[in-house]
Amino acid sequence: QVQLVESGGGSVQAGGSLRLSCAASGTTYRPYCMGWFRQAPGKEREGVAEMTARGGSTYYADSVKGRFTISQDDAENTLYLQMNSLNPEDTAMYYCAASWNTNCNSGSRWAESKYNYWGQGTQVTVSS
Repeated sequence: QVQLVESGGGSVQAGGSLRLSCAASGTTYRPYCMGWFRQAPGKEREGVAEMTARGGSTYYADSVKGRFTISQDDAENTLYLQMNSLNPEDTAMYYCAASWNTNCNSGSRWAESKYNYWGQGTQVTVSS
């Protein structure tokens, strides 16, 4: 059974940085697509960053472009999200997701239906 476990969340002041990790277990096969989503209180979950695992193409939401970087470590089967220049609007629960049967360019960019596995989330809180 595939499991995704996020870590690295926490509290930080505006302008600070955090690096989120998402460790995948239960399979040795690389997914087609991996992504980070977030959900702020009272808001819908939104896509933040996406990565084609087998080609390295990356995509970012406009709100995080230039500040966040998605990357992967194949050896450790881990997905990362480096978040710099954080601001209070980045406060949310962050989720990683992966798809072993759909590529990133299938359907709309941030369609959650592409993903068949999700982590439990890690909280990021940015204070002003």
